[in-house]
Amino acid sequence: MKVTGRGVIILVVATLLAAPGMGQSAGLEPEADRLLLEMSTFTAGLSQFSVQAETTFEIVLKSGEKIQLDSPANLAIQRPDKMRADRQGGLVNQELFYDGRTLSLFMPDEKYFATVKAPPTIEATLDFARTALDLFAPGGDLIYANSYEVLMEDVISGFYVGLSVVGGVKCHHLAFRGNEVDWQIWVAAGEKRLPQKLVITSKWITGAPQFTMTVKSWNLAPQFTEEMFTFTPPPDAQQIDFLRSVSKAPLK
Repeated sequence: MKVTGRGVIILVVATLLAAPGMGQSAGLEPEADRLLLEMSTFTAGLSQFSVQAETTFEIVLKSGEKIQLDSPANLAIQRPDKMRADRQGGLVNQELFYDGRTLSLFMPDEKYFATVKAPPTIEATLDFARTALDLFAPGGDLIYANSYEVLMEDVISGFYVGLSVVGGVKCHHLAFRGNEVDWQIWVAAGEKRLPQKLVITSKWITGAPQFTMTVKSWNLAPQFTEEMFTFTPPPDAQQIDFLRSVSKAPLK
């Protein structure tokens, strides 16, 4: 197929079975609300898990052209106070460690690391990282034990789109609107209500760039060691400070 500046041929073959009035939702549909709560309740009950995912960030150039940057991501969670997150790719290459006492960020390419005292739980540490260190993790809301409350904080409407398949997993597709962002989530349709995909649209930024996270695999019975959550700097690594001062940030 040849694509020229005079026109673009788009072939779409799809069967769309969606809720009545799709795209015209007013308020929060009970089905979307129920499924999101079921997902949050299920993930909150997991004492530990690991996830392999693929993330995509969209960048809008001054010309209006969109560029997508892909990055694999691995996450390990052991509630209530252990977390490890690794991201690789051209956009960023970093490793994050939380052992219940300290939060460390390591940049293996630059051989830089930063370490700071952290709160005693994953949820408090995620809040601390965002408010005190300017560390934002799109999709990080799904890690919270009370993810339902966190996700619904800014929601003004939501509806059930329909059934879909993500990575071979049949899912319930939900769409929500907020004051700042719109987002979609795909929740596994089986007994294990696991999130399989998340799309966040920054609607007030020119070009409405999106962040997409697609789960490649879940492991609900991982074998963790204490060492994997504890950062030990390499001999040639240089310690630096986080960009923002944390001296006034309260530790809960």
